[in-house]
Amino acid sequence: KIIREGAFACRYLCLLLDKMASEVQRAQLASETEDTIFGKIVRGDIPTQFIYEDDKCVAFHDINPQAPVHFLVIPRKPIPQLSKATEDDKALLGHILFVAQQVAKEQKLDKGFRIVINDGPQGCQSVYHVHIHVLGGRQLGWPPG
Repeated sequence: KIIREGAFACRYLCLLLDKMASEVQRAQLASETEDTIFGKIVRGDIPTQFIYEDDKCVAFHDINPQAPVHFLVIPRKPIPQLSKATEDDKALLGHILFVAQQVAKEQKLDKGFRIVINDGPQGCQSVYHVHIHVLGGRQLGWPPG
C-alpha cells in the first residue's frame, strides 16, 4: 500500500511539474505585441459568458480553473503588463480590483479568496493583457509559488 501511494504521489508530482513547466514555457514565449485572446474576448470575437460586464471591464470564469471558484477580471483597455501601466491607468486598475471583490461576493466567496496578477516572464504572465485571477472556494495554501 505504501508503495502504491508513493507511486501515486510521484506520478502526481511529475504531472504537476510538467504543468508548471508548460506554464513557464508559455510565459517565456508570450509576446506583448500580438493580439491576445483577451482582446478577442473583449471585442466579442470569441463568445464568452460574462459574470460581470461594464464599460470598463469584464469578468468571466477561467476555462482551466485552479480552485472551485476561479474567475478573471480584465479591463477593456489593453494594458500589456501591470508594470507598464501609466498614471492614466490608475483609476481603471482600482476599478478592476474593486470589481474583483464585488464579483467575489456574488460568487459567495465570503470566507476569503486570493487575487493574483502575473507580470512578465518571471511572473509567469502568458497573456499580455492585464488581468486579475480571483481564486477561492477552498482553503488555499501558502506560499503560493
